[in-house]
Amino acid sequence: MPIFWLVLIVLAIGAAGYVAGRRRALASAGGDSRHLHSLPSYYGSNVAIKAVVPAFLLMIVWLLVQPLYVSNTVSGMLPQSAIPDNSSRGLVMAEVRRAAEGMNNAVAQGLMSEEFAGNARADVADVTQRLKDAGQIVTSQVTQPILRAAQRYRVMNSTGGQMMTIAVLVLSVLGSLWGLRESQAEYRARNIVERSIRALLVGAASIAVLTTLGIVLSLVFNTVEFFRLYPATDFFFGLNWAPSFSGRGGSSDLGILPLLWGTFYISLVALVVAVPIGLFAAIYLSEYASPRIRSFAKPLLEVLAGIPTIVYGLFALLTVGPLLLGVFGDEGLGIMQAGTAVMTAGLVLGIMLIPFVSSLSDDIINAVPQAMRDGSYGLGATKSETIKQVVLPAALPGIVGAILLAASRAIGETMIVVLGAGAAARLSLNPFEAMTTVTAKIVSQLTGDADFASPEALVAFALGMTLFVITLGLNIFALYIVRKYREQYE
Repeated sequence: MPIFWLVLIVLAIGAAGYVAGRRRALASAGGDSRHLHSLPSYYGSNVAIKAVVPAFLLMIVWLLVQPLYVSNTVSGMLPQSAIPDNSSRGLVMAEVRRAAEGMNNAVAQGLMSEEFAGNARADVADVTQRLKDAGQIVTSQVTQPILRAAQRYRVMNSTGGQMMTIAVLVLSVLGSLWGLRESQAEYRARNIVERSIRALLVGAASIAVLTTLGIVLSLVFNTVEFFRLYPATDFFFGLNWAPSFSGRGGSSDLGILPLLWGTFYISLVALVVAVPIGLFAAIYLSEYASPRIRSFAKPLLEVLAGIPTIVYGLFALLTVGPLLLGVFGDEGLGIMQAGTAVMTAGLVLGIMLIPFVSSLSDDIINAVPQAMRDGSYGLGATKSETIKQVVLPAALPGIVGAILLAASRAIGETMIVVLGAGAAARLSLNPFEAMTTVTAKIVSQLTGDADFASPEALVAFALGMTLFVITLGLNIFALYIVRKYREQYE
């Protein structure tokens, strides 16, 4: 049964339990709600919670555990002879999953009968051709071990789905019967419902933590899998990025240093543009601008933050790049060869970061107590002296946080870099040369039909893990700076 219909059935059982629980509670009180411990709706909600929540929890756990169990079981069936020398068990299991999903789609399209899909003696060439006819991605001819593993994979998934449907429905019905049995006048339904809602809120608050943990684990596992195929030392200290995945060699062509240099160089140019403009704009809006000008200029400045990054990328490609080429290219100074360069991406990225710096800095400056300004004026300081010696030092932790937030945003930018900086991985100090970043290469490695267990995709996870560690270190440093300077003013 599809998950959508299973969810609807469980919700229907919960709705029916709500109505039945409410009626049963009223009946136990002789139809007078004043004799109930709680309002009738609490009794109905208690039944609905017991019918829906345990069933949904079982469904979520089942959906998380079943793929791991099936993959591990089927992986153990694969003989060592079925794994090529230039591959791994994970890559072969990816081919098994593709074949199993392809057979499911072929059966759904009528190109393959269920009996043929489950026939262990089916001709592998015929199976491969039918999968291709169904529009499935088949990297090579399906071998006999992969075919058998895919058939076993389909059977286990189908059986597990049926067992999950039965278990979820049975648990939902049992939960509703349990709640109906408790729907008596003396039962403290309100207390149970309120504790359940509190648990639900705690679970919602934990989603962010669990999501972060899931992201980190997915990066770590895939990064470890990649470093099983390619040496980590060549990856982190190599000076050339020219990946070749024809075999297990070629690790010397996977040096990440050119990508990191391009990432930091473009981010530095962007911060040189964004920080002075954004900070000066924040000082003007908070200290000098009249309320009328501020009400007009601040929203207009923040419109920059709402422009999609692809639009900024097109602006860099079609406007800023040709403009810089005309000034610094062959017709001008002759030091720029093409419109895609570090300077092009850095300037446009800096423009995009201006509202991040200005808006956050403006809020921080406005949060400085007015009494500090008045005390400075009372001692004879001018407005500019007050801003320089009182307001800015007091707002420094927040300003540093805004700058580092903009730096993290610059390091993680993709579209502007792809369209404005080019795709060359090189170590150079010339800002008018084309370079690329870690995020741009992640996009290029994951573009196409490469499976996530292939080296072409695994290297993207290694790049992502490296970028994650860098941004995490940047945020920790920002927290240290904020705490250090905040102590002087608290």
